[in-house]
Amino acid sequence: MRAATQTEYGTPDVLHVRSVERPTPGAREVLVEVHASAVTQGDRRLRAADFPGISAVFGRLLFGLFRPRHPVGGTMFSGRVVATGSEVTRFAVGDEVFGSVDRGAYAEYVAVAEDGPVARKPAGIDHAEAAAIPYGAGTALTFLRDLAEVRPGERVLIVGATGGVGRMAVQVAKHLGAHVTAVGSRDAELSRALGADEFIDHTAEDFTARDARWDVILDTTEGDHFRAFVGSLTDTGRYLSLYLTPRLLVQMAWSALRGGPRAMGGVALGSREGMEDLRALVEAGALRGVVAQRHPLSEVGAAHRALERGRLPGAVVVEMTRDRGVPRARPVPAGNTSFAVAGWF
Repeated sequence: MRAATQTEYGTPDVLHVRSVERPTPGAREVLVEVHASAVTQGDRRLRAADFPGISAVFGRLLFGLFRPRHPVGGTMFSGRVVATGSEVTRFAVGDEVFGSVDRGAYAEYVAVAEDGPVARKPAGIDHAEAAAIPYGAGTALTFLRDLAEVRPGERVLIVGATGGVGRMAVQVAKHLGAHVTAVGSRDAELSRALGADEFIDHTAEDFTARDARWDVILDTTEGDHFRAFVGSLTDTGRYLSLYLTPRLLVQMAWSALRGGPRAMGGVALGSREGMEDLRALVEAGALRGVVAQRHPLSEVGAAHRALERGRLPGAVVVEMTRDRGVPRARPVPAGNTSFAVAGWF
């Protein structure tokens, strides 16, 4: 089978499409013919060994000290089950599924544990849209529903609302019944279409200067900004950062002890239950995906470069079938809001 491989860390140029051995599913695994794989910031970090904060040492130890331990990258997928292990009962050959894996999704086939973060693909969306779901949507659900425990009527502010996690966080917060303020530098129309009640352009206005308070601030930008944002929280407010730094860990402990606004952080891990929740939300119309570019597998390097350039109104997706005569990558205009879902950090 064809797969995008890398034997060193570095720029998108380290990615090369080669022929590799097709995986064989174990007794409790399914073999998925991959139709699409989203290119995420997590994939970019693994490709470049760009591990943030305190994860730098652990990242190298887990994924390879000097070079990638596993050459085939890619973590998000959508496709069709083509074989099942002898003990599999949850899926059958022919089922369309989507989910996440630790590695191996930039390939024509991937073996997936049946009890892992995988579920049947939501009805009414294509494989590219489905592959874009787990990334930001899984993170947003974990942080807003499970960690912050957002309640109906609370005021939620999303910093970086036009990024991969931010777009999903706007939708999840709205689904949870919150009044949502999106902070970004572009795509105000898209943020409102996804459910934001208000949009603040951070290049023109500093939201911390407003005489306003929020119950939850989800900060999707790199670093931690608790000290800068704490004045914009209510007395029981929660600041959530996607990036665990030593300073944030101290702030989390201190704010928990003293009372008042809390600093919070964590890690969103994919799970079977989480994927089933996402599938239900998509089919209920609470989440919709935004795919900005679709690339063939042969252009996986270009897909990574597009992600790194940023300022895209949606996810970048690699489609394994696009090398067989399907039109090549095309950007979606920023004003077009006829999309479907994105989402796991």
